[in-house]
Amino acid sequence: MRCCLLLLCAAAAACAPANVDVAAPVPGPDGGTAVTDFCRLDAPTLLRVGAPSEDLYCIELVPRPDLFAIAAGVVQLTPPPSPFGAAVTRDGHHRFRTTLFIEGLPDPSELGGFTTYVAWAAPPNLAPLTKLGVVHNGRNTTGEIALNKFYLFVSAESSDTVTERRGPLVLRGLSPSTRMRDPHFLATGPPPDVRAHGGHDRGWTMPPHDPRVPMSPMGIEHLAPPVSPFLPAAPDTAAVPYAIPRTLLRVADGDTVALAARLVRRSLKGRDILMYGFNGQYPGPLIHVEQAATITVDFHNATAHETAVHWHGVRLDNRFDGVPHVTQEPVPPGGSFTYTIHFPDAGIYWYHPHHREDIQQDLGLYGNLMVQSGEPDYYGPAHRAEVLMLDDILLGDDGLVPYGAEASNFAIMGRFGNVLLVNGEPLWNLDVRTGEVVRFHLTNASNTRTFNISFANARMKVVASDVSRFEREEWVESVVLAPAERYVIDVRFERAGRAALTNRVQAIDHMMGAFLPLVDTLGIVDVSSERALPDLASAFTTLRRNADLETDLARYRPRFDDPPDLDLQLVLEQQGLPFVLTQLMRLDTMYFNPVEWAGTMPMMDWLPTGREVRWILRDARNSAENREIHRRYRVGDVVRVRLRNERHSLHAMQHPIHIHGQRFLVLSVNGVPTENHVWKDTVLVPVGMSVELLLELSNPGRWMLHCHIAEHLEAGMQMLFDVDP
Repeated sequence: MRCCLLLLCAAAAACAPANVDVAAPVPGPDGGTAVTDFCRLDAPTLLRVGAPSEDLYCIELVPRPDLFAIAAGVVQLTPPPSPFGAAVTRDGHHRFRTTLFIEGLPDPSELGGFTTYVAWAAPPNLAPLTKLGVVHNGRNTTGEIALNKFYLFVSAESSDTVTERRGPLVLRGLSPSTRMRDPHFLATGPPPDVRAHGGHDRGWTMPPHDPRVPMSPMGIEHLAPPVSPFLPAAPDTAAVPYAIPRTLLRVADGDTVALAARLVRRSLKGRDILMYGFNGQYPGPLIHVEQAATITVDFHNATAHETAVHWHGVRLDNRFDGVPHVTQEPVPPGGSFTYTIHFPDAGIYWYHPHHREDIQQDLGLYGNLMVQSGEPDYYGPAHRAEVLMLDDILLGDDGLVPYGAEASNFAIMGRFGNVLLVNGEPLWNLDVRTGEVVRFHLTNASNTRTFNISFANARMKVVASDVSRFEREEWVESVVLAPAERYVIDVRFERAGRAALTNRVQAIDHMMGAFLPLVDTLGIVDVSSERALPDLASAFTTLRRNADLETDLARYRPRFDDPPDLDLQLVLEQQGLPFVLTQLMRLDTMYFNPVEWAGTMPMMDWLPTGREVRWILRDARNSAENREIHRRYRVGDVVRVRLRNERHSLHAMQHPIHIHGQRFLVLSVNGVPTENHVWKDTVLVPVGMSVELLLELSNPGRWMLHCHIAEHLEAGMQMLFDVDP
């Protein structure tokens, strides 16, 4: 069977070349075929080994007509190893390694005066043409691609040293992203039934639309979510105090901290709005403790919601994990709860509600926990440390866009904000000296946005993540942070002037079938001409190794090849969405970006609620879903977990999966082994990809595993597991 040029692999059996070496597959961890050879597998094997989505990461190469009967090929796209959940460039282009499987090509001399075959890649305008490498029949490991839409070619050439294509094309293929087409010609259907799905007379205001993206032509602007709108309120808004910037609380072992959630006022983009804050601050207090300390937090709830406080990433006593109806009953309005928190691990952590966090966290209830190591050289030398919480907020002409009261709306993609914040402010500022090394402790506190941040005119290296340092420090050109993830980076500002902190991504304009480069300035670092002392250039350029983690890994490496014990499929189901909305979304189901970086279709995403949308963790072993999944382990168990993000749904999304109370290693992404390990508690699973974890169970209790996109959590994407003493 041969697929036409515009189609990609519908199944490996249909698209894989018939005579490429498939007789001796590489053994996989479960005794099957390795996930890295997924382009050559049949559909049942793809499911069994948890391979990534072949129609997103496998491209058919179509031969020219005179070779149609004998030649064929497929290209496998795999992300290169990365310290982050998505491998992207500074500008947000997804990076992929290419592997070509080719069969049936004749000796190149039979086509003329040629000696070899060469693979090339090019954007749709065919310039520039990038040489991927010399290829032949069989398996070929070639170069890397970082393009939104691209073509792949194989040509016959006179020499393997050519740098420009001059010979005839013999094979060609299209990237999966080229399937995006302008769908306006399909934008037909019955007029929307406003009465059936709400209307603006019910108090809703529409989310603002990005002027760079055309509005839907199908009239969905007349619809509204089928729940009541919610915004914070007070009898006398003017009496609500303005939030103050966060303060630093240095807390010693045995100390008690008072923490209260209450209404605050904020002035953002010229609008005076009511939000929430811990202790009247935005973000909440930065709590600084020493590693191995135990503190008490007396929490008081002065909001109108039931709530609780989750101490994210901390391997603490299960009774104080802050999960309503699991580890504690929710704290009612006016109620209190006392938490006892022990900090076994150094690093940067955070605290936030775990009850309707789509509202409470988004409105400002979050803060950082800095746990100081007892080792004086735990990190390398730096002149100072800065703690940054990244977030966004959705503002309309009249202030905050309302939230769903009875159920969360924005339930498909999550609530993207249109104003990006650093430590609660739309434009963050820092003054440094030339040559200064600043250690940044980064936390993504947003509901759904994944950031890709970088500093201009500065070198960056990643040092640590959620629960530990990396095996070794690593140079990076940008930092990808999914919701709830933390990273520690060292940055050296080498030139005087202004260095912008930017978020650079490649969003998708779903209506026009195009990529939309977005650059948002989050802050400005002013670098003076004064030299920073002492000079840390030599120490900064040294990439340190973490001996403690290497010792840990030596204990766990024998378990890296264990078969998966927990195999979870990440899927979406919907029922009862407006016909217009489902028709529009089906127009873009042929391609999904591995990461949805921005909310380019806010009207379509604003409407679905957790009543019509159900996000699911499905146990592949018995098809149990979400809270129906029952797993029981013992302290000391080490469990391999496979997370498969299925792309075949109304709108596939990436999922930052968080596991409470434990720590894990990311072993591989799409079968590509991790090269630089770090202990994590949250991992980004891009669309259509398969991620394998090694979960260490060291902490007894009943714990939660869930997606940390707040609206996905509210739409059901959560499960519990027990760890017995």
